[in-house]
Amino acid sequence: MRVTASAPAKVILFGEHFVVYGEPALVMAVERRVYVSTEPRTDCKIYIRADGIGASGYYSGEALRTFEAEMGGREAQDRLQPIKVVIEHALRLSKKKVGLNVIVKSAIPVAAGLGSSAAVAVATAAAVGRVLGLELSREEVYQIAYEAEKVIHGTPSGIDPAISTYGGTLIYRRGEGVKPLTLEVEVPLVIGNTGLSRSTGDLVARVRRLKDRYPSIVEPILSVGGKIVAEAIMALKAGDLEALGNLMDINHGLLSAVGVSSGPLERLVYAARRAGALGAKLTGAGGGGCMVALTATGDLDKVARAIEEAGGETLTATRAKEGVRIEEQR
Repeated sequence: MRVTASAPAKVILFGEHFVVYGEPALVMAVERRVYVSTEPRTDCKIYIRADGIGASGYYSGEALRTFEAEMGGREAQDRLQPIKVVIEHALRLSKKKVGLNVIVKSAIPVAAGLGSSAAVAVATAAAVGRVLGLELSREEVYQIAYEAEKVIHGTPSGIDPAISTYGGTLIYRRGEGVKPLTLEVEVPLVIGNTGLSRSTGDLVARVRRLKDRYPSIVEPILSVGGKIVAEAIMALKAGDLEALGNLMDINHGLLSAVGVSSGPLERLVYAARRAGALGAKLTGAGGGGCMVALTATGDLDKVARAIEEAGGETLTATRAKEGVRIEEQR
């Protein structure tokens, strides 16, 4: 049996980094997807190929400890480790000892703040689980993917695998899980990619160090981040995009204050605002990666051109109402 599953990218509208400390975040799935195809092998090897990260190879032997790189050299094993973690979890749940081919194809930029690693983990859990005969609930898919995210990010918030699993627009608070937010209003967005990769784990650690050094200053910033989310939810429910844009600008200022913005991000954010965006901010971990601009429908092209002239690559974001799904089974 061959199964293909997909999972969407995401943009964090509000609350990145602050969500690590128990504040809420508002996140939206967007229609750029990872596709993972898997089928059994006749031996007990696990073959993984992920062209987007330039890595492929075979795991074999006791506890799959032996690795033979096919593409990516010495770094291939580390790059493929999160995918292997997902597969190992599914194999333990199934109590089966079988080999698998797992092929990953992605339309999501890597290390750009759009949740590519989580989408890969979620789609892998769904595809491998189905091939192994598991009837995984969405919660189980999420939990498996979250374990893989720990390999990459150390202490992830859990927001990325949540939105890739459930889709739509979600309010997320660590320890409380997700709450769907039904929207009547469209939220026209332009995403600008700096093209600079960065480590989410390093940036999360940077904020933690700043908080530990200046708790009386940083902790109130985190609390204000949570209040912004509450205001943003009210603005969305009222269809007030002008207020939403103002709140995005404030949220970006707070993220800059805790040290996770950068020169390239600031250039794109301010180019979007000058071109008429209602609001603009970094999205995801920061450092590099992507920013997002809230834009009146008639200004999408103008804002996109401004971001491109400032050095960014752009894409418009359509909300993905579905999260993880099985695309093909034969």
